[in-house]
This record gives sequence, C-alpha cells and structure tokens, in this order.
Amino acid sequence: MYAMRLFSVRQARAMEAAYAALERALLALDPVFKRLGYSRLERPVAAVERIVKGFFFDCRMCGQCALSATGMSCPMNCPKSLRNGPCGGVRPGGFCEVKPAMRCVWVEASEGSARMPGGGTIAEALPPLDHRHWGRSSWLAVARGEHAKLGAP
Repeated sequence: MYAMRLFSVRQARAMEAAYAALERALLALDPVFKRLGYSRLERPVAAVERIVKGFFFDCRMCGQCALSATGMSCPMNCPKSLRNGPCGGVRPGGFCEVKPAMRCVWVEASEGSARMPGGGTIAEALPPLDHRHWGRSSWLAVARGEHAKLGAP
C-alpha cells in the first residue's frame, strides 16, 4: 500500500487529470443519481471508492477528500492526523517522527503539489475535518455539488 501511495504522489499530474475527468463525470451523473436516490447509492459507491482510493492513496474515507489540494498525498495518513501541514518533528530526509520508516505525508504532499499544474493550493488551509462524514463517499458529495472545490473527489 505504501509503495502505491508514493507512486501516486510521483504521478500527481496524471492523477490530477484523472480526478478532474472523474469530477466532470460525477457532476454530469447528478440527475441519474438523484433519480436512483443518493441514500440508496451511498453504501455501494463508498465501497467502490474505498477500494479504488485505498489502493492508490491509502485512503481513510474521511468523506472530505483533499487529494487535489495536497499533491495527491492523503493527509489522513499522518499518524497525528494533521490536515494543514507537517508537525515540528519531521526527521532529516523528510521522515516522520512517529513512524520513522515512513516519509512525512506533508513532505510528500509538497513534492506532489510541485508536479501539479494547480499545485499552489497546498498553501491554502483546509477546513477542519467534520467527523460526521467519516466513511461516506466524497464522490457522491461531488456529484451533489456539496464538496468544496479545494478537495477533489
């Protein structure tokens, strides 16, 4: 999982393009999703999202995805759950103080963001995590138009 997460950050430009295409598709599917019922779709879509994003990004299903704003490095992988930048304990070489074998999520985010055309959003503060959305699909939130532009699907 960790190796694929690092791969996804290294391929941040391509991942951002794929996410932009997914976002357009989800917005176009809103009428279909409304007809089927968002509440009925939540569980199966969240399951697919958990598999796909879990594989590529080691997603924790916070329901408020910020991958586009964090260089395709999920901030929820930080052992301290920091959503707006690194703690003061980043070790030499960019390694985490809590998990020394792991590179700091925010060092990876900075490097991934530099590869993305719109990488400047990493400097913007993310809103606090709303734990009521934990486990819910951020893809459906995008389709409903509820997802903040800062965090892509």
